[in-house]
Amino acid sequence: QVHLVESGGGSVQAGGSLRLSCVASAGTFDRYAMGWFRQAPGKEREFVAAISWGSTATYYADSVKGRFTISRDNAKNTVYLQMARLEVEDTAIYYCAAEGLATAQSMGINPRPNHWGRGTQVTVSS
Repeated sequence: QVHLVESGGGSVQAGGSLRLSCVASAGTFDRYAMGWFRQAPGKEREFVAAISWGSTATYYADSVKGRFTISRDNAKNTVYLQMARLEVEDTAIYYCAAEGLATAQSMGINPRPNHWGRGTQVTVSS
């Protein structure tokens, strides 16, 4: 069982930046593609970004491309989401997810995560 814990959420004004972190408990972290998803009030959970197990590939939702950057440090069992030029529409609970036998692209197009974190709230005000 992989236990994922997100941190780094908070409140920020539009145009600002935040960096989310997700620490995984399992020693097999580097066997998983990792992704970030978000769920805004009244909306379904949606894909944000994913990264392959070896950081060789990334994949982003069109809505965040050019503003968000996903990265990972397998030595620290941690995946990051650097968010810049935040918009009010980015307000949501952000979830970290791990998926075995997946690529960054497959995690974005047809996500089937094996493990989820509990989420961290990001609030962007105008």
